Amino acid sequence: MARCRCNGRALCLCLLPFLMMSHILVYIMITIFVAMSYTPEPQPLPLRFIAPGVSSNSGALASHPLNAFWNLRLVEGALWNRLQHLKDRENNPILRGNTTGGRDLGTQSTNIHGKNGSLPCHPEHHWASQLPDFNTLPEQMKDFVLSMHCRNYTLLMNQPDLCNGQDTKTDAPMLFMAIKSQVGNFENRQAIRETWGRTGWVQEDAGRERWQVRTVFLLGRQDITTGPHPDLEALLQLESIIHKDILQWDFRDTFFNLTLKDVLFWDWLSVHCPQAHFIFKGDDDVFVRTGALLDYLNEHHAPLQGKIKKVKDNFLVGDVISNAWPSRQPTAKYYIPESFYKGVYPTYAGGGGVVYSAALGMRLRAVSHWVSLFPIDDVYMGMCLQRLGVSPSHHPGFLTFDLPEAKREQPCAYHKVLLVHKRSPKEMLTLWKDLKAPLAEC
Repeated sequence: MARCRCNGRALCLCLLPFLMMSHILVYIMITIFVAMSYTPEPQPLPLRFIAPGVSSNSGALASHPLNAFWNLRLVEGALWNRLQHLKDRENNPILRGNTTGGRDLGTQSTNIHGKNGSLPCHPEHHWASQLPDFNTLPEQMKDFVLSMHCRNYTLLMNQPDLCNGQDTKTDAPMLFMAIKSQVGNFENRQAIRETWGRTGWVQEDAGRERWQVRTVFLLGRQDITTGPHPDLEALLQLESIIHKDILQWDFRDTFFNLTLKDVLFWDWLSVHCPQAHFIFKGDDDVFVRTGALLDYLNEHHAPLQGKIKKVKDNFLVGDVISNAWPSRQPTAKYYIPESFYKGVYPTYAGGGGVVYSAALGMRLRAVSHWVSLFPIDDVYMGMCLQRLGVSPSHHPGFLTFDLPEAKREQPCAYHKVLLVHKRSPKEMLTLWKDLKAPLAEC
């Protein structure tokens, strides 16, 4: 038998392959053993908001979300998630043919569509059977669930000529203010008309440019179910005739119906004022430094194209809240039961006011038909933004949790503020006057 010889510096060629194979096998076995026996220590996750209305330094915090917001897996038990799951599949060409999961709910929901494909605008008690705890829910949640299928409401008061004569981008409103109000808030609306929501040519705080501003108030029908209230519709009619800035739809004006004001306004805007540059959506108890806001918006046009600046299409700015969980306290204003919605909220801009480009408003209008209505309007807009792949921009000048109490009456404290929440009509008038007066060096 032949023998291999080694010279002491190199391995014999006949043994080299066996040695290499043995090393590889040992390495593989060690790797498998380490992988099976290693258990990483759990890392503490950061704390996040409980939304809405709670700041990062408030002390009321919730744990970090564990799952992504848009989950293709059907979430059992939560009505909104199941409905949205069906919409996702209907709108996804890859998943459209796969009807696994939610089949019963989908069959039942399509049976209540009207002849024209839209759901009738009256309470649908079918939805109560989809929530096992329906009878224990607060009244506003019950009302929302029974009517959440409906988006078509009669426009009782319209202002079709609000943007007439401004058909070109050069004449179009730089800022169109859509203010959410209620029938009885006459003083709030009048204070806004006399201060930060004044319609007409408004000058920037810095510079000599003037921009067109248009303001409209978004209202539903007076809610008389919460107690004895005088009938204010005749006064509202008179207000509308005088000021021509009221949009009112035929739905009950409740907190959980604020989302309807967004979707119905987007429809109105697409018909009557699509040429506007920017949209401000806000409540009637905020204060806006309109001139400073125009300064900021003027900076966010794209470079000049001829004599017209082009607005950034996906622009939305406000007080941005991320990783927020629904409130599970039944007595809370923003209470959302787990039987209705599971999971973390998407990133959204909340707290009384946001500004977005009109082009984004048109995209929000389109995508809203594929997002089930949600009781909290700010969160619903965040859901629509996430469907579009658009991230809202945070601006520290949107003070949705107000200034420190000691600074609220100091004009210099508002030097960098764009919006502050909240202010009474009297406080709006006083603050507007103080900020118009020449200020000492701040």
